[in-house]
Amino acid sequence: MLTKKQLDLLEFIHKRVQRDGVPPSFDEMKDALDLRSKSGIHRLITALEERGFIRRLAHRARAIEIVKLPESLGGDSGPGFHPRVIDGDMPSTGRTAANLEPISLSSVELPLMGRIAAGVPIEAISHASSHVAVPGSMLSAQGHHYALEVKGDSMIEAGINNGDVVVIRETDVADNGDIVVALVEGHEATLKRFHRKGTAIALEAANPVYETRVYPEDRVQVQGRLVGLIRTY
Repeated sequence: MLTKKQLDLLEFIHKRVQRDGVPPSFDEMKDALDLRSKSGIHRLITALEERGFIRRLAHRARAIEIVKLPESLGGDSGPGFHPRVIDGDMPSTGRTAANLEPISLSSVELPLMGRIAAGVPIEAISHASSHVAVPGSMLSAQGHHYALEVKGDSMIEAGINNGDVVVIRETDVADNGDIVVALVEGHEATLKRFHRKGTAIALEAANPVYETRVYPEDRVQVQGRLVGLIRTY
């Protein structure tokens, strides 16, 4: 049986993974549970892991996978809940790694548009270099989707690592806190967390090494929002 804090944290992680495709950072968990330090989050994470609700992925900063949910959150790993981080080969057949259940009975081929910078913006890529199969359940019913390979480590505290493949739903609008593909000054693309501040747009990294970059709103064009993540080991 989980304590209230453990349940609150599990629910917060679950909602963020469902929304963004990646887990929240420890700082975001701390703020969401109104704790004074991240040590309390570490204890809660350890307790959830020991009880089999989550799994921490080795050698991956902030990488947390939900294994099951309690009944109060729609579990217990029953129909309707599946992790949205896919382990396996990039050009997969729509299945997860052998130790996970299939996410969907069918897969969808998405164009892999090249690399997106999770760091200093790089030149935008607009032509598909190959295709990658993703579970159909990862995609929304409306809108076009595409995939990008991540280059850099500026989003590592959001669970997005160098070499990961992100699944993006095309859109030109975003809410504060969304992780988006942003086109800067018409020719440089980057993957960052979006914040609107008056008439300016802040593109925020999830790594303290990188500074938040602020641009006039007319210099930033949202090209898509993160909906999923595929990881290769």
